Amino acid sequence: MKQPKVIFLDAVGTLFGVKGSVGEVYSYLASQVGVNCDASLLETLFYQQFKKAPPLAFPKVDVMEVSDLEYQWWYQVAYDTYKEAKVIDKFRDFDSFFQQLYDYFASPHPWFLYDDVFPALQYWQKQSIALGIISNFDSRIYEVLDIFGLTSFFQTITISSTTGIAKPNSDIFIEALEKHNCQPEETWHIGDSKKEDYQGAKSAGINAFLLQRNEKIDRSDYTIIDSMERLISN
Repeated sequence: MKQPKVIFLDAVGTLFGVKGSVGEVYSYLASQVGVNCDASLLETLFYQQFKKAPPLAFPKVDVMEVSDLEYQWWYQVAYDTYKEAKVIDKFRDFDSFFQQLYDYFASPHPWFLYDDVFPALQYWQKQSIALGIISNFDSRIYEVLDIFGLTSFFQTITISSTTGIAKPNSDIFIEALEKHNCQPEETWHIGDSKKEDYQGAKSAGINAFLLQRNEKIDRSDYTIIDSMERLISN
């Protein structure tokens, strides 16, 4: 494969993941304030509410407002998750609880780094390939990247909440490309979501690789890699 000028990567599910599951985290933290709920139920309900929610993107707002809007967005997802689990009334002070929940995901506790990340990033850095992140995440990504010592690898970080555009919309990929002043065909994008990452990147003309972390994927329609080391070896 021709060496790209820039490689863009997704964040959650590509660089780092949640230990266990989101449902387990939601269940554990709720139990710390005396609210018990099954982790598998919370996992199912969380993803239902997550998919129902509008994109985590806030177009045409002042940058100073973004942090509050991110917080409100996640508050609603969490509130609706516990409400659907029929335990919302068991919280004495849900607002205070949510503050702890929100801060928890900016700490090292819920996250783990995939084993292939450092070798791949170090290799591409040595090859003088510019690296960037394109993610439907919020501003806490900077804290998580610092936790794992990843910040210095990336020249650009493009996230949906501050750009006002969310993947798979091709405009977020185009905005990331403009930061590097390069053409789509000169870049790669690596991510674990068929729709948001692979199809979104392809719609912008970027060479896309679908990273198979957990779920089995129909290999006939996508350029699949089972680890980022696969790209290094080629």
